[in-house]
Formats: sequence, structure tokens, C-alpha cells
Amino acid sequence: MKTEQNPNIDELLVKSMLDEASVAEQIEIKQWLLDDDDNQRYFEHFELIWNESKRLARTSTVDENAAWERFRARTVAKEREPEVIPMYTKPVFRILRMVAMVLMTAGVGWLSYIFATRSSPNEMLTVSSGMQTLTDTLPDGSVVTLNRKSSISYPQDFKGKTREVRLTGEAFFDVKPDKSKPFLIAVNDVTVKVVGTSFNVKDNAEKTEVIVETGIVEVSRDTQRVRITPREEAIVVKANSKLSKGITVDEFHNYYRTRRLFCDGTPLWRLVEILNEAYEADIVIGNERLRNMPINTTFDQNSLENILSVVSETLSLKVEHHGGQIILK
Repeated sequence: MKTEQNPNIDELLVKSMLDEASVAEQIEIKQWLLDDDDNQRYFEHFELIWNESKRLARTSTVDENAAWERFRARTVAKEREPEVIPMYTKPVFRILRMVAMVLMTAGVGWLSYIFATRSSPNEMLTVSSGMQTLTDTLPDGSVVTLNRKSSISYPQDFKGKTREVRLTGEAFFDVKPDKSKPFLIAVNDVTVKVVGTSFNVKDNAEKTEVIVETGIVEVSRDTQRVRITPREEAIVVKANSKLSKGITVDEFHNYYRTRRLFCDGTPLWRLVEILNEAYEADIVIGNERLRNMPINTTFDQNSLENILSVVSETLSLKVEHHGGQIILK
């Protein structure tokens, strides 16, 4: 990353976003972008952060100065040789402070990328999604979409014979093909290996799950190994560490990217399971005979209240609220 060659680049980028950069400064930015591909990637992340901060700032009421101080203290503490970061009063630095404050408040993890890229060459970067989904472009051009409360770690450049990343939580990968350099994902003690394909990886307390959309994916754990193709899934159950292969019965793994739930004979228990996850709800089925009742409909970016209303009418059941719990009877 070439940002060290221009320590004022963040200020110049902010001025450019505000349309306040002079002609000379615009030329300086263009030259900086041409100097290195990493600079272009840095700029793209900076622009994403900027646009997100403008959207979130409309509703933010957090103490900007206090939030910035917390962020600054956290960043300085991570450096081996901490340097004193002066608190500037120029409008451009106030904007940078607002960007950091708003993103921290919203739980967005993009800002960590900017500070991580100041580290030594090829050091591992970690991008976290916080409370929102997040799409990131990896050094090889592969694209990853993180679900909420997930993170991915990867080097600034993929050197050597493989492209290795580490995932916590859930993410959808669209891997750029490169037969000479396989793409490896480490999820706890499970390894996912591909060359170029698209697939979803999900890890929680009970299991690690891989679902393929295109291409072929190899999933392994210790000596166990399976290969899966589109509409197939591999699951490692943590209770017994067994790796199994099966057929994908629905497309609910896409909900956090598409906000769409397609139900085709889907049993009620399965819909409730994904609703609890997608909306962080506490829905229970109060009558055992309702568990396997099929649902045939599509929910496209609907609210939880709207979905439950449709389910209630379709299956002729009651929806009761008891505190924070929702009971279907």
C-alpha cells in the first residue's frame, strides 16, 4: 500500500469528496491512484465509508467529540510505537472525525480497513461487518459479502501458491478464477478449497455449512473430505465432528444478500428458523401439528410483522405476543 508516500492523502480525499480540492490537489490524487493498484482499492473503500457515513449521519445523535476520542484511543493503543495524533480544528478533519464516529455508532467495520492498510506490507487485514451486511473486494478481485456480526481476515496481497483467508460467522464468496492459485477459507477446523466459483459459508455454535451456487467446492476436516456442486451442501456438525454431504432444500442462505425468502412447500418450522435468524426474533410454534404445514409464497424485503400476517392468513393460525416472544398457535 502506497499511502505512506503521501501522509496527507486522507485529507486530500475528503476535500475531493467535498468538491473543495484545488486543481493541483486533484492532479495529485490522480497521480496517487495511478502509482499503485492498492491505492485504487484504498480509495474505493474510502469512498464506501464516505457514502455510508453521509447516509447514517442523518439520524446520528451521538457526541462526536467523545466518539472520536474513543476511536483514536483504540487505534493508538494497537500501534507498537504509538504516536501522538493531534486534534485538528480544520473543517476537513472535523469531517474525518464525523465519518469515524458515525460508522462506529452504526457498528460498520469498513473504517478498520483504512487504518489496517497503514501497516507493514502483506500484513493480515481484518474486516468486520458489525450490525450490517458488508461487501468487500479482496486483493485478487474476488468479492465477499459478510452477513451481520461476521468478519474476514486476509493478507494485503495473495503471495505464494494459494489465496488464504479466515472467516468468522457467515459470508457469500464470488471467487475470481485462478487455477494456479487455489482459494482457501479457514473456518475453525474446517477448510474450504476452490479455484473459481460462488458459494456461501456459515459457521455457528452447532455446525459449519457450505452451500454451492456455481462451480465445484472441496470441503475438508482432518481426514474427511467431500466435493460439492451447485444445489449441494456440506455440513460439519460440531457435536460429533462428522462431515456430511446433502442436497440444498431451499435458498434461504441468500436472505441476507437479497432480502428475499422464496417458500416452495417450505415447512413452517424452517421458515420460523430463518425468521428468528434474519430478524433476531424469538418466534416459537405453540402447536406441534403446525410444524410441518407447508408454505408457498415469496417474501421480498418484507417486515417481520407483514410476514407473520401473511403466514397467519395462509395457515389460519393465531399470532400472539408475550413480552419479547412471538407464539404461533
